[in-house]
Formats: sequence, structure tokens, C-alpha cells
Amino acid sequence: MIFGSVPVAEAAGGILAHGLLVGGRRWPKGRVLSAADVAALSAAGIAAVTIARLAADDVGEDDAAAGLAAALAGPGCTALPAAHGRANIAATHAGLLQLEAGAIHAANAIDEAITIATLPPLARVAAGDIVATVKLIRYGVAAPALAAARAALAPLAVTPFRRRRVALIATRLPGSSLKAEDKTVRVTAARVAALGSTLVVQPPCPHDAGALAAAIAACDAEIILIASASATVDRADVVPAAIIAAGGHVERLGMPVDPGNLLCLGRIGARPVIGLPGCARSPRRNGLDDVLERLLAGLAVDSAAIAAMGVGGLLPEAERPQPRAAVQVPARVGAVVLAAGASARMGGPHKLLEDWRGKPLVAHVVDAVLAAGLPALVVLGARADAVRTALAGRPVAFAHADDWAEGLGRSLAAGIAAAPADWDAALVCLADMPRIEPALLGALAAAPGDVVVPAWQGRRGHPVRWGRAHFPALMALSGDVGGKAVLAGLSPTEIPALSDAVYDDIDTPEALARLRGRPQEDA
Repeated sequence: MIFGSVPVAEAAGGILAHGLLVGGRRWPKGRVLSAADVAALSAAGIAAVTIARLAADDVGEDDAAAGLAAALAGPGCTALPAAHGRANIAATHAGLLQLEAGAIHAANAIDEAITIATLPPLARVAAGDIVATVKLIRYGVAAPALAAARAALAPLAVTPFRRRRVALIATRLPGSSLKAEDKTVRVTAARVAALGSTLVVQPPCPHDAGALAAAIAACDAEIILIASASATVDRADVVPAAIIAAGGHVERLGMPVDPGNLLCLGRIGARPVIGLPGCARSPRRNGLDDVLERLLAGLAVDSAAIAAMGVGGLLPEAERPQPRAAVQVPARVGAVVLAAGASARMGGPHKLLEDWRGKPLVAHVVDAVLAAGLPALVVLGARADAVRTALAGRPVAFAHADDWAEGLGRSLAAGIAAAPADWDAALVCLADMPRIEPALLGALAAAPGDVVVPAWQGRRGHPVRWGRAHFPALMALSGDVGGKAVLAGLSPTEIPALSDAVYDDIDTPEALARLRGRPQEDA
């Protein structure tokens, strides 16, 4: 290619290299100058212009880009028309992008004028998504270089997702949260539907290897997902043991993808059985997506494939705790007691003002906080004056959530925003958990870690202690979304709860009646 500044009289047939203002009009770069253009340039008093001219064996930028795009567009892809030296390749259907990275590297190394950029291998795409782009840097490229680049390329392909019968089996421990189980079903059904398949929910079973093995054996789905009531941490644990007891084998326990480390992959014959990591309860991307997408695209997933997921396996969507070596006990912890709700499910009376063992429910929680030696900040909203009166005489601070009616998220945000500047962490307590023990609150405050949760019989409960690093995320919550939205993808410190009080949720007349029916020694 010939490139440089020439007198205007010699510019006809050249390609304008730089945009130019001529007679009050903007001429874009890339314009092929005609004899009339040369006359207009002369009339405007322009003496010289910078142009490019193609050599005899050069191929113009659009033709070159179009040719390379055509060579790249394999099954499930289409090359879009070239313009200004660029041609895009789009997916014709949803699926996973397959490519030979070495071929792209080789083509990009042939001539600096040729550039080809793609999405990462096995990227999930929708119909119409741009999966690759070809851009010519110069206005033309030598035909031999173009031919070499085309010869080096291997076609891209978008492997479509295939409809499969996918089943979900949940295991339960005593006291398992039905709300959490329902959320897992909803999130998993949406995850599977987005890949073109339908989720069939199987009856839940006890968190026991024998019971789970029987449930697996009775399921005829092509892919089986297991939502375990407790995290799988060893090949002798319930999920791997059940897979083996059902006649299968465990391909791999654990994966180098975060969030998603605790995924378990097994097979019964040709059927994959996947023990879900805890983060699969969140719609955020995690390791399960990597595995499920490949299986539903008909690609092989084995231990070696999972081991190779580590590069790029640190997913950007999730917050993470500090490394273990940096974990410390916060110097000052306070408790935020959420008492702003309207108690609509109680059907009239306000649950926090209901009497139990001689005082209102909210007073039990605040007294437990004070007995643990923690400063208390009570978030008010509905019936604010009545809640204040119920706590009269107690050394507590108050914050008001003006937008409490928008949901739990706004009440929590108001409480965190009002936390004193010298708090290193906040223990978020629900005001309808009157059996919560001062000893547990003290243990949560004193435990090392960034985020700390109590667990009873393998299932997490409340309250949750949050380090100050998470305050901005908590203050951004809205609607009826609580701290679980921020907790998804984190790896909190778990400490053993003292009882099932960490699951209390006294928000209906029936729940209140059950509370009042407990024996005194069980309180």
C-alpha cells in the first residue's frame, strides 16, 4: 500500500486517509476521491491531502474483512456485511461458542493489518450475539498475507443447547428451611429454562445416603441435580455416597471455579448427577453454569474438563472474603435489630408487641443483645412509637427507615447507614426471634472472619455478622431483598448454633401459638 501526502492535483483515485472539512462539509476518511472531489479540494484552497493507494496485489479493507469473516463463520454462525474494514460474525442460535484458539493466534500473527477478536472459548451466547469481529487496520492488505490468514483459520461454531429432561432432588435435615428450598427450586428452574430445558422437581428426601440413593435410582431424568441440605465436603459425604450406592461413580468432588467450589459431579451410566454447590441457590453465575451449559450443549464434562476450568474460574460477579491469613476478630461489633415491618401476616396485632413470657417479642431480642454486651441499634418503621414504648428504659439507639414499606432491604439499609463509625462489624438481628441466646450473640461477635453465620444441624440461620467492607452492598439493598442477596457467593465463617432458635420466624398467628406452646425449659 502507498500512503502519504500528495498534491491535490495527484489525489484522484486515492483513499482519503483523514477526515477533512471541505467547503463547510465533513468528508470522512476512507472516501475514494473522484475528479470532482479534486476540483472541490482545489476550490477550497487545499493544496495537499494524505491518501492511501492500493498496490497491485492489495485487497481492499471491506473485501478482505468479508473474506476472513466468511472463513470464520462455521455452524451456528453467520458473517454480517463488511463496512469500514470491519465484518462481524453473529450467532444464529443460542449455544456455546467453540473455536480453535491456536488458529486465531496464528491468523493474528501473519500481518499487523489483520486483527480478529472473539469471545472466550465456550462462551454462552444468544441468537444474534456478536461472537467475533474482523477489523482491517489499513485500507488494504496484501493478497498473499490475506490468503495465509484465511488458510490458518478454523471455522467458529455455536453448539446449540439441546432439550433434556432435568430433575432436581432436594434433601432435608430436621428444621430445614422450606423458604430456602422453594428459592432453590425457582432459581434452578429459571437456570434450566434459560438453556432450553425444563426442570422436573422430585419429592424431597431425608439428608441420608440411603434415602438419596433410592431417590436417584427412581429418577429417569437425563440429568439429575441434587440440592443438598448441607455442603458436600468429602467423598464419604451424603451426596457422593448416594451416587455410588445408586450404582454410579463420582467423577470429581470440587472444582476450581469460585463461586462454585463445592460442586460434585458423578455419573450413573451415561447420566450426569450433579450435587449443587451452595451458591447455586443464587441466580448469579457460578460453577454450576459452566457444567450445566456444557452438558446441555452435548459437550463432554469429566474430571479433566473441570480441572481445566481454573483459568478464568475466578468469576467477577461475587464478593469474596479476605484471605484466611488476613481474617481477624473485629474490635467493635454492634447489633442492628430490624423492627420496622408492618407485621401484615399476623392479621391485625403487631407481632413484635405480642407478649411472651411477660414481655414483648422485640424486648426479648434487645435484652439478649444487651446481655451479650453489645450496643443495640433498633430500626423503626411501622408502629414506631409503640416499639419505642415496648423498649422503654433500655439503653438502645434508634434509627428510622422512612421507606420501610418498600421491604426488608430498605430497613436493613437504614440500619447499616445509621451504624456508628467506630463499629467494625454489625450483627443483623431480626426482632421476631425471641429465643435467640445471648451466648450465641456473643460467640458471633467474637468469631474471626469477615462474615459470620450460625448453623444448626448443617443449615444456616440468623443472625448474621457483617464486616464493614460489606456495608455499601447492604445499604444498596431495596425491595423485600435481605442480606441473603449479598451473602450469595461469599464463604462466611460458620459457628455452631446452640439450638434451632436461629430459625425462628414469628410472623403468623400459628407461629406465635407454637412459640407460646413450648415448654418453659425449651424456651
